[in-house]
Amino acid sequence: MPYVRRNSAGRIVALLAEPAPDAGEQLPSNHMDVIAFLGGGEQVAFGILDADFVRVTEDLIYTLIEKGLLQFTDLPQEAQRKLRDREGFRSRRVSGALDLISGGDVG
Repeated sequence: MPYVRRNSAGRIVALLAEPAPDAGEQLPSNHMDVIAFLGGGEQVAFGILDADFVRVTEDLIYTLIEKGLLQFTDLPQEAQRKLRDREGFRSRRVSGALDLISGGDVG
């Protein structure tokens, strides 16, 4: 997470790897202010926030299912498909990362 230096209007004017007397605030790299400073603009920032919110919604759905308050089959077919697709993609991504770590020959 970078440290940020802001001007008198509160806009980021510099990102630093280490804190400084005028840059003690630390923000996650996906914070809207950081993205705007890097030239990503509001559309990119909102896209990142939307992706994060999708994950929250997905977690909420699975929590409701685990607590028995919702059945997976209660969801519309399209929602079921999208949840299965996301779960499959995430598990392939995680298992792929694990395969990369353990896949090499240890000599």
